Amino acid sequence: MAKELKHCSFCGIEASPSVPMIAGTEGHICEACVLLASQVVSSWGKKKELTEMQEFLPKPIEIKSILDQYVIGQNLAKEILSVAVYNHYKRLKHVNATSGGIGEANSEVEIGKSNILLIGPSGTGKTLLASTLAKIVGVPFAVADATTLTQAGYVGDDVENILVRLLDVADGHVSKAEWGIVYLDEIDKIARSPEQALGTRDVSGEGVQQALLRLVEGSQVKVSIKGRRKELHGPETTMIDTSNILFIAGGAFPGLEKHIEKRLKPPKTAIGFHAEVSNPDDKPSLEAMLNATQPDDLKRFGLIPEFIGRFPIIAPLEPLDVDALIQVLTEPKNALVKQYQQLFAFDDVQLDFTQDALVEIAEQAIERNTGARGLRGIMEKVLRKTMFDMPSQEQVERCIVNAEVIRGEAAIQVIEREAPNLQRLSAGE
Repeated sequence: MAKELKHCSFCGIEASPSVPMIAGTEGHICEACVLLASQVVSSWGKKKELTEMQEFLPKPIEIKSILDQYVIGQNLAKEILSVAVYNHYKRLKHVNATSGGIGEANSEVEIGKSNILLIGPSGTGKTLLASTLAKIVGVPFAVADATTLTQAGYVGDDVENILVRLLDVADGHVSKAEWGIVYLDEIDKIARSPEQALGTRDVSGEGVQQALLRLVEGSQVKVSIKGRRKELHGPETTMIDTSNILFIAGGAFPGLEKHIEKRLKPPKTAIGFHAEVSNPDDKPSLEAMLNATQPDDLKRFGLIPEFIGRFPIIAPLEPLDVDALIQVLTEPKNALVKQYQQLFAFDDVQLDFTQDALVEIAEQAIERNTGARGLRGIMEKVLRKTMFDMPSQEQVERCIVNAEVIRGEAAIQVIEREAPNLQRLSAGE
């Protein structure tokens, strides 16, 4: 009797030295069908994960109200971001439902994603806005510094490393990473340099812009996962689809206002006694010029048209004045004054700032041209000596900081606890 040949119970291929089989109780399965079954099962998990991530998507008004708790001012930027993020994840939510067999009526309409470009001076809250949005929506969030990126093959980070960071934040779950948010910081630093010599490669400027095009628009990108696999012989790479990843780029774009001003008010060439004399007071404010930003202005700054086209939504951020910086110090959930007051409270000491002290801190931050980012440095310098001595002085009850302290003209006023009345205690005995 001839020996019966083994074959795969799924695809029917016969067993051979090059096609091994895994035996079961009533059949066999080949390696190709095992991999296919693994992909099918992972897709089940993917749909479940995406459904859990998007069970509740807040409306734009709700998104802005949450942003208001962390970021002061920037109402225009908040509205733009709230609408853009809501539309992006609403699109993904309905696409996911359609792929699961729900809502086939609009399946022939494909809605593209719209990446966002934040423009504003340093310290106005660009990174904070992006990270807060990720928390609101509940998706993985990764920050990439554009200044460290170079073209593939040169010293520096490849653009694919951005997805490696996003995958790390998603704990290795590709499906979660594909719905994440990536913030590209210092994007203005990769602008094409006008001084670049002809015939040389701008590997950290225009070269990075070219490398980012495929990533931000949406494509299948091979990402290394070496070290994440627990299997001994598992693959070292995986494919990530960036079509549903929301990219938010931000930069200060110093000097951009000059290009905008030239477009809004072309220079007058008339000369002579009857020529109009321009009034410096008629110059539009920085806020007004940033609000009038057009793609042509970004092109003159040094961004290539293809890169600008991948970021159709432009959200300008206004510079922070003294009143806004005082609000930053006192109002948000993570306000600096509240943080330092809590640090002192851990040592049972009350910390108070007078109004003139807050004004002085804000004015110093404006002089340094660092925005809200410079507030912590000023407060650390002022409170450092007190924070060094205070834990060793148990009699301290309260510390008061005024404007003279901020200017370095006086020391922090320290109020000690009242000493117990020994005579009254002895009389009570």
